[in-house]
Amino acid sequence: MTEEDSEKHYRSGLPGFLGVIDTFISKIEAVVLALGVLLMAINTIANVIGRFLLGESIFFTGEINRILIIMITFAGIGYAARHGRHIRMSAIYDALPVGGRRALMIVISLFTSLVMFFLLYYSVLYILDLYDKGRILPALGFPIFIIYVWAPLGFLITGIQYLLTAIKNMTSRDVYLSTSVLDGYKDTETEV
Repeated sequence: MTEEDSEKHYRSGLPGFLGVIDTFISKIEAVVLALGVLLMAINTIANVIGRFLLGESIFFTGEINRILIIMITFAGIGYAARHGRHIRMSAIYDALPVGGRRALMIVISLFTSLVMFFLLYYSVLYILDLYDKGRILPALGFPIFIIYVWAPLGFLITGIQYLLTAIKNMTSRDVYLSTSVLDGYKDTETEV
């Protein structure tokens, strides 16, 4: 199975209930990301058509794209963690033997998970502050705190994903960047 096929048909590398949770979250992320990108494209194209054919922009296009960018960004951090696609600084890590890399990956995953849960906490406080202020989006007219709900959801999913990665590394002999991505580099010319 190619890497593209594995991303289309994600199967968690975790056993039992944890694998079911991981696969379920993966499917939700895929739908959210696909819908977000499609809706943003449709919204932007409709605005361009309206501007050039009718001479008028759609007044709420900017706000909808803002909502979609926030949604895609915070759904995307969990997706990137699940597929081992986050940026890594790995000079020291790469020099370690397998056991050292696995131990370091466990520490990195647990620390990153804690950071995500920390950010989750502060993003909830931020949303509660926005709720208390009662701010609304000028064009759409609904409360602004609603569009930021994606931030804590993204931090929660990413925190869970890194926690699952730590568990996968604790229960495996190999080193995993995520629950289903083995550590290693591809040496191909097609990769950028």
